[in-house]
Amino acid sequence: MAVRSIVKIDEELCNGCGLCVTPCAEGAIELVDGKAKVVKDELCDGAGFCLAVCPTGALTIEQRDAAAFDEEAAAERVAEKLAAAVAIQQRCFNCGRSEMDAVLFPCRKSGESTWVCVKCLPELIHG
Repeated sequence: MAVRSIVKIDEELCNGCGLCVTPCAEGAIELVDGKAKVVKDELCDGAGFCLAVCPTGALTIEQRDAAAFDEEAAAERVAEKLAAAVAIQQRCFNCGRSEMDAVLFPCRKSGESTWVCVKCLPELIHG
């Protein structure tokens, strides 16, 4: 353990919106019981990209004793999250391209909410 910069989340101020989860490139922040939490100190690099998106000001950077940042563990965590995201990815209703292969837009077709890729969008609009 050494003194280093790490994200601190004030549970009293946290409203559980989850906006801080995505900008945390290392996967250190998760929603736990409706509140944002740094799940493991060694996953937090202390860069603070999550701070700017918090609407309540619940996130700050503090200097404290914490486990050293573990770049390898953070990379593994990100890989796990990416694999989970790929498993539930959206697909174009027309051609089946995934969000990993093309930009998708939400749309309504025949009263249903669905997704369409940029390649198929003109056909949807113009017929």
